[in-house]
Amino acid sequence: METKERKIFESVPGKQVTIAHIIANPDKRIFDKLGLQNEYYQAIGIMTITPSEVAVIAVDMAKKQGPIKIGFVDRFSGSVFILGDIAAVEGAMIETTSFLERMMGFSVPKITKT
Repeated sequence: METKERKIFESVPGKQVTIAHIIANPDKRIFDKLGLQNEYYQAIGIMTITPSEVAVIAVDMAKKQGPIKIGFVDRFSGSVFILGDIAAVEGAMIETTSFLERMMGFSVPKITKT
């Protein structure tokens, strides 16, 4: 009788920002899909953070860095959307990811932009 090998994969969340991306000059329809009807901003900053509760810290840091609006934050999934002009969103993303890396020991990716 041949025995089959079984592998069990387990995900153990670390302290990391898995996505840090800026959408510059987004299509206006994106705001409708996000539930932000009749609003438009030059940029959307998107981050996904593990552990997910740190999303609350991230939006607090982002808000303290400049004139951005919190578009969405979910402490259960770790998703963060920040809105504003391109310079404000980029500055908030840089400072937030730097803080998480420097002060909290997070692994952070390079911030990408489209």
